[in-house]
Amino acid sequence: MSTPSNDLAATLDPADELLIDAKAGSLPSPQATPNRGAADRVLLGASLVLIAFNLRPVFSSASALLPEIRSELGLTALGASLLTTLPVVCLGAFSPLAPRLAQRFGSERTLLGVVLLLALGTALRGLSSVPLLFIGTALAGACIAVGNVLLPGLVKRDFATRTALMTGFYTMALCAGAASAAGLTLPVEHALGGSLAGALAIWALPALAVGLIWLPQVLRSSGQARRNGFHVKGLWRDRLAWQVTLFMGLQSALAYCVFGWLVPILRERGLDGVTAGAIVSLSVMVQAASCLIVPHIAVRGKDQRLINASLCGVAVTALLGLLFAPLSTVWLWAVLQGIGQGGLIAAAMTTIVLRSRDPDVAAHLSGMAQCVGYLLAAVGPLIVGLIRGWTGSFSWCALLFVALGLGAAINGWKAGRSVDVNVRAVAKTG
Repeated sequence: MSTPSNDLAATLDPADELLIDAKAGSLPSPQATPNRGAADRVLLGASLVLIAFNLRPVFSSASALLPEIRSELGLTALGASLLTTLPVVCLGAFSPLAPRLAQRFGSERTLLGVVLLLALGTALRGLSSVPLLFIGTALAGACIAVGNVLLPGLVKRDFATRTALMTGFYTMALCAGAASAAGLTLPVEHALGGSLAGALAIWALPALAVGLIWLPQVLRSSGQARRNGFHVKGLWRDRLAWQVTLFMGLQSALAYCVFGWLVPILRERGLDGVTAGAIVSLSVMVQAASCLIVPHIAVRGKDQRLINASLCGVAVTALLGLLFAPLSTVWLWAVLQGIGQGGLIAAAMTTIVLRSRDPDVAAHLSGMAQCVGYLLAAVGPLIVGLIRGWTGSFSWCALLFVALGLGAAINGWKAGRSVDVNVRAVAKTG
């Protein structure tokens, strides 16, 4: 849960500043804003947290209603696979636009556009049209990609002395958004008299509301940002950088398999939709706790090889339990999956930081890992849907989960070595 979210590891004690720069350093550095009073800072912090809440419901709301979407809109197995994969593809494809948009319009204005267009895209999904369902999903995914990159930079700028605290808050909000959509979408559909359209579109309302809350920050913003003065040489040819990127991408593929398909998997096993959504909601909330703890453990070891590989084992074992273990035990497996998956998200982000010798290298390594990693992660939910369509069952997905976990463990082990990527940041000329 990019997933849920890949913004999750910025709670390191010794590396807070570096980790925020790992996400924001490739952005133009925002100009300092005027001194704020306590009330203004509380409003700003609350606004950032509320924006973060809205960056995940698109993933888990459609998942919760996937059987209803297929039956009501006549969506094929391939169409369902593409629907769960599309927003993840957008995360990789559109995240490189964030620096350019922030440079041209400023971070605050860009973020306002993000939340308003996110509301529009989410609303389009509720118009009972297959083309609009996909267009709205793509638009929402693009907005989430840009928001993922912009939020940490604003935290860095306006809460420099409380980076870990604020990052923890918005991390929890990311997980809360995913968990809320997983757990509440089906009850909302029932409350609306079985309205699939209403249950999908209703998640546009909190995005629209937070856009209005964010508007005062735009009006008081101090203009455009200035450019970052560095570029990095040799990154895309460095073997360690690719190991970090593959670790990020493969663990993200597992995460988005959970976001996209765990509710349908549990429903096919015989659980009702509300219970299945509640189980996934619990797992996502456990991810939030895990991703806050793992970085503190990871930075205290001589390297991160063992913790990276171990978390892959926990996440995959728990997924197999959710596939095959008795239904009476699924709550336990959901908790274990949350521990493993949340820890993996944090470990992957922590690895980016620790393999970089300075913030500029970390910024570009994060950009590479996020762009390539999300595109790679999109393959996971797509293949799950194809396997379900080909075999008529989710059971064979176990082979995919093991393969993804093994690949993540191998690359996580190699990326966890206590060495730096062999690249350097060079000042731009001209």
